[in-house]
Amino acid sequence: MSFKIAYLLPYESTPHVYVVKSEETTDPQYGCKPQDRSLTMLIKTGIVNLDKPSGPTSHEVASWVKKVLGLEKTGHGGTLDPGVTGVLPVALGPATKVIGALLSAGKEYICVMYLHGDVEEKKIRNVLNLFTTNLYQRPPIKSSVARRLRTRRIYYTQFMEMKGRFVLFRVGCEAGTYIRKLCFDIGEALLCGAHMSELRRSRTGEFREDSLCTLQDLNDAMKLYQEERNPEYLKNLIIPMEKAVHHWKKIYIRDSAVDAIAHGASLAVAGVLYLEKTIEKDEQVAVMTQKGELVAFGVALMSSARMLKVFHGLCVSTKKVFMERGVYPHWKSTPKEIIP
Repeated sequence: MSFKIAYLLPYESTPHVYVVKSEETTDPQYGCKPQDRSLTMLIKTGIVNLDKPSGPTSHEVASWVKKVLGLEKTGHGGTLDPGVTGVLPVALGPATKVIGALLSAGKEYICVMYLHGDVEEKKIRNVLNLFTTNLYQRPPIKSSVARRLRTRRIYYTQFMEMKGRFVLFRVGCEAGTYIRKLCFDIGEALLCGAHMSELRRSRTGEFREDSLCTLQDLNDAMKLYQEERNPEYLKNLIIPMEKAVHHWKKIYIRDSAVDAIAHGASLAVAGVLYLEKTIEKDEQVAVMTQKGELVAFGVALMSSARMLKVFHGLCVSTKKVFMERGVYPHWKSTPKEIIP
């Protein structure tokens, strides 16, 4: 009997479970579901899941996307070295504010490692399993961050194939993990030495290889839109920014509370409809509309259990706003009292 082993990033092992505090229907004349946005709105609030080619830097790729789409600003979800390929989410316009949410999602890579000596496959498998843990890493000399010793989590490793001294393996890890350093450490553990030969990123949170597009795809789609006014091809290449917070704990609110949050107000308990069951005080959360639109990031001022029990006070301190003002009707009042 064979068993299929699941390789999951941390957030995938815990399903989202929501509890209802109150019920209310949403008014269809305000806002819209993320998947129903117009092309103009998608370009302002979307993310392109780009297949980064080998050669250019991540910053150069993001700049090319900005030029192709005629935007003032773009940002990418995690730097890849020039020689590394694969998943590079590029946020468009104001959506660049959401890209930091991907830091807690985890990443997955497919790596080709070259061994400096001959090693049996069984030993390689055993050593890979030993590295499925917290590791100490110091960023390499050529890096964009300070070279301080830090810990990074390896969530899983999977031996895939071996040919001669070349080893193909999959690794799921915390953002900021240096796979080149991981290969070096694996080589030390094998007592033969090793280095990274090739690397491809296959996942960044919910952004996977099955939704990738190339720079050429994006350029062709933009030309088709400009010349024939056909937006469908380009729309299919832009993903709503809400996908970047798929792994975050969420609170869904009333239509009447949305515009207050858009103006920077904190969320009152009275505005909550349903929420993640496991939210703890001081935890970061995403505030959402009933249509699934991202309104803001905030910090919970109380746990889910307390939000369900009380009926007055503020429950989320707003930190970063994404919803434009005026999309939803103006609020009638903003509660001031904070329940400790």
